[in-house]
Amino acid sequence: MTGDPRELAARSFVTGEELDRAGLEALIARASELKDGRSEGAGRGALGGASVALIFEQPSTRTRASFEVGVAELGGTPVVLRGEEMQLRRGESVADTGRVMSRYVHAIVIRSESDETVDELADAAHVPVVNALTPRHHPCQALADLQTLHERFGSLQGLRVAYVGDGNNCARSLAILGRTAGVEVVVASPEGYRLESGIAELTDDPHAAARDADALYTDVWVSMSDEGEGADRRRADLAPFQLSEKLMDLASERAIAMHCLPAHPGEEITEGVLYGDRSAVWDQAENRLHAQKALLELLVPRT
Repeated sequence: MTGDPRELAARSFVTGEELDRAGLEALIARASELKDGRSEGAGRGALGGASVALIFEQPSTRTRASFEVGVAELGGTPVVLRGEEMQLRRGESVADTGRVMSRYVHAIVIRSESDETVDELADAAHVPVVNALTPRHHPCQALADLQTLHERFGSLQGLRVAYVGDGNNCARSLAILGRTAGVEVVVASPEGYRLESGIAELTDDPHAAARDADALYTDVWVSMSDEGEGADRRRADLAPFQLSEKLMDLASERAIAMHCLPAHPGEEITEGVLYGDRSAVWDQAENRLHAQKALLELLVPRT
């Protein structure tokens, strides 16, 4: 996507690759404006008269709350649909769902158990589709991450972010959008948990990744899809990749700690790092709201 980010209008946001650097920088700048002007009603009316479907096939805290509040603050109507409430559970096709929902709403946000579902929905719908989380991608989280980094350091160019732990959807989206933004992303994971080659700098050494980094980032070791018999094995395999005080000591003196939440203190991150002075975790969570509002402003056609 080139030039003016408004070219995203009537298009979908599925992997984050839809934005080029200029568009991404403009979106982050707008997110900061919406954040700074929230108490004055910045963005109010941007979605006036628009309805946005929010489909959740999985439990959600931050994603649901931030999108539902964000749509309302922009003057739109959020329509929350849980997976078990929809005819998808009874065999209606994803494509037919997209065709029908396009007649009712101006955009569709979906948190899905399947990347293929989101791809099929985006192909069939006649309104923008936003990927709010799938097994392979979490681009909205990465937008909030980059906004947080920009707030802390004033610029994204040349920053080094070390992600340690499971090479999951958050790591992948951070790598994709980080590369677009000019951020060096290093992902340290053990064998069997690594991202595909070519997406970021990869290593199996968390200490080497953390050295002189401007931010250290991690995520849970056992997510909803990983619960079960393999959970203990995952914890054992990933234990050397804990985001701890010792790892933070290897990073830059100005380094911050990041986590997309929910966190399990004592597992992937120590309590001291999560709640310590260098933690930017709560800013990340807050910025989900502002980054997504900026995204919706761009995507949803004016009514």
